[in-house]
Amino acid sequence: MKEKLNVGVLFGGRSVEHEISLKSATNVLKNIDQSQFNIFPIGIDKVGAWHLGLTPDQQFPKENNVQINMNPADPFLLNKDTGEEIRLDVVFPVLHGTDGEDGSVQGLLKILRIPVVGVDVLPAAITMSKVATKHLLEANGVPVAKYVVSRIEERDQLSLDILEKKLGLPCIAKPANLGSSVGVNKISDQASFEKAIEEGFKYDNLLLIEEFVVGKEFECGIIGNEIPKATVAGEVKVNSKHEFYTFEAKYVDPEGAIIQVPAEIPEEVHHRIMKYCEDSYKALHCNGFARADVFYTEDDRILLNEINAIPGFTDISMFPSLWAHAGLAYTDLITKLIDLAMERASKMAEQETHFESAFTK
Repeated sequence: MKEKLNVGVLFGGRSVEHEISLKSATNVLKNIDQSQFNIFPIGIDKVGAWHLGLTPDQQFPKENNVQINMNPADPFLLNKDTGEEIRLDVVFPVLHGTDGEDGSVQGLLKILRIPVVGVDVLPAAITMSKVATKHLLEANGVPVAKYVVSRIEERDQLSLDILEKKLGLPCIAKPANLGSSVGVNKISDQASFEKAIEEGFKYDNLLLIEEFVVGKEFECGIIGNEIPKATVAGEVKVNSKHEFYTFEAKYVDPEGAIIQVPAEIPEEVHHRIMKYCEDSYKALHCNGFARADVFYTEDDRILLNEINAIPGFTDISMFPSLWAHAGLAYTDLITKLIDLAMERASKMAEQETHFESAFTK
């Protein structure tokens, strides 16, 4: 009988998306196959302290109970309450936003030589940056919406007139390195321009302003390492009382949006969207899994909006619903993602890390 893998599930974190992570982790922990894996929940509180043995619905204690042995030859977590040394075979970071989705945790785990579920350091960092994502997609011939980038030190050079000339009105302002629509605002006049710029720079030093795309919003789930596979598209139908897919529409208003899987579009359009999503996944060097968000316009254009490296696993999240429609149940999906992480780690372990030459002798 195959020995169970020790799986660490990271959740919480210092991000403004902390609470979303808790909801995602609740479902991952509920659906992970305990006949195959020993589960070690690891909560990260809002100041960054790690806590072993918590579930996402529990209150974080004031004192952390984890000490990390950082020796890559023998990395382990020390439970300071019990003295137990826990050696993890793989870690599933169910973290959204800063310090979790941006390559930080992935880098830590890579140094410790612990396999990580989901993308590696580079694609995590790329996909966290909406600006870097746009640049790479454009360089690889993937169509994106028109956009303007502004740094916080350049904010005085930005004006409503400039945005109207370059993008048209309305347009959408987003912090460049956040998700879940946090800090996203629609700009249609001077008052909304000032509000959007002020709020956007509150969360980030870099702001992305995009044309307001009139069309339908679709999402595809993607899994795979060297050869990605995308699901058919699902449609996000936002309630008309919300101007766009806001944080409130996603998480606060129970009637804010509905997801339809599969989207009611011609099969040919499904295939085009899937191809764009797979091409984007490869262009951004992704591995493991991700979710791609696209716009489909009335004039038959497909525009890649973004790639989400750690998509939500909440009750209303599209990613698990898309794979369920494809025939991969929640528990099997999680197992598949862990298998992909172990497969990638095995291949990386085969790579040479030493170079023999006259210089090294």
